[in-house]
Amino acid sequence: VAPYERPALSKGFLLPESPARLPSFHTCVGANEERLTPKWYKEHGIELVLGTRVKSVDVRRKKLLTATGETISYKILLIATGARALKLEEFGVDGSEAENVCYLRDLADANGLVNVMQSCSSGNAVVIGGGYIGMECAASLAINKINVTLVFPEVHCMARLFTPKIANYYEEYYQSKGVKFVKGTVLTSFEFDSSGKVMAVNLRDGSQLPADLVVVGIGIRPNTSLFEGQLTLEKGGIKVNGKMQTSNDSVFAVGDVAAFPVKLFGETRRLEHVDSARKSAKHAVAAIMEPKKSGEFDYLPFFYSRVFGLSWQFYGDNVGEAVHFGDYLSGTFGAYWISKGHLVGSFLEGGTKEEYEAIAKATSLKPPVEDLAELGEQGLNFALTISKKPQPALPIEVSHSTSGLVLEKPMYAWYAAAGVVLAASIAGFAYWYGRRRRRW
Repeated sequence: VAPYERPALSKGFLLPESPARLPSFHTCVGANEERLTPKWYKEHGIELVLGTRVKSVDVRRKKLLTATGETISYKILLIATGARALKLEEFGVDGSEAENVCYLRDLADANGLVNVMQSCSSGNAVVIGGGYIGMECAASLAINKINVTLVFPEVHCMARLFTPKIANYYEEYYQSKGVKFVKGTVLTSFEFDSSGKVMAVNLRDGSQLPADLVVVGIGIRPNTSLFEGQLTLEKGGIKVNGKMQTSNDSVFAVGDVAAFPVKLFGETRRLEHVDSARKSAKHAVAAIMEPKKSGEFDYLPFFYSRVFGLSWQFYGDNVGEAVHFGDYLSGTFGAYWISKGHLVGSFLEGGTKEEYEAIAKATSLKPPVEDLAELGEQGLNFALTISKKPQPALPIEVSHSTSGLVLEKPMYAWYAAAGVVLAASIAGFAYWYGRRRRRW
């Protein structure tokens, strides 16, 4: 099918009432932009080739070979191959082929999961993994009145992002919806019935869980195999510069597969999120179409999720010391991360549009923070105040804004004065040198 937005698969697609279905979530409706249906591509002169896989790529010769034997030549190649779901077999566990063991990465996976869900109403589901897919699928399964047990090896859910305090809030909320948590252990094997379906899950801690449905969300791996040995790889993905350009100047990469320089962190990272995919794609196209006008990609990392009646957003980086704020009883709370005396990350649950925009802007500015206790007391007001402050003019000659070069007005006066001094110096030297020549 034509490109679509994956977040819908673990959210609206699995809901029992008015579930999301194509064409409602074609690219890029999630960003309030045009819905790119097959008709849209045709109207804009874009050849959309479906049901075809690229079998090999020759970067040096600028050619692609498809599984059907067709050769496609290119002038510019943009890699948006994304990532694939990690399979249990990669961790020594067999059973992925059982019809009631489900992954969730593409539309076919989502359709398969819905079919199994409908066949085990009021049954038992075991979700393997406490990250994005695990948490969002567990919520959707619970809404479908299926008994859910969430299993993961970490001490709390969303361990890569949440602090223990934040995680505790969500775990308690999930438990109030009937979801059970089994933490600190992993799946080791399945028990199968005579038809080959999974009927139970065996865990490393020795326990066994009954299962009519198993959902596996244990991470993803970027699809880089076509380019190994041809392009520079880093952080598990394809390394690109600030224009999303790879080690070959005719090849660009975007989305989950791209490892790009993040200015806020001062290092190269690979980010697995739809927001990064959308914005890196826009920047790459701008760099391809107008290379002299496009600047460096300046991206503020952003993650979000919506489950049950909850909704959170996170900006920046969760390193350094976390400072919690807000009212957990009311459901509006958050945290700031302070590293080397500056705000580098912000999390907020239950905020308004203005409040989310405020924490985003405050994080991008990286303001200094001296008193952590005072910061916790100020809470959201800190971000709201910082975001409304007028920003001082840049103290340097050239801004690295993507809009181009920005020269500060005071510099013009400096240049003029310097020019007068230089001209006078040259004139004085010429007069002196002329008089010496005459004396010689």
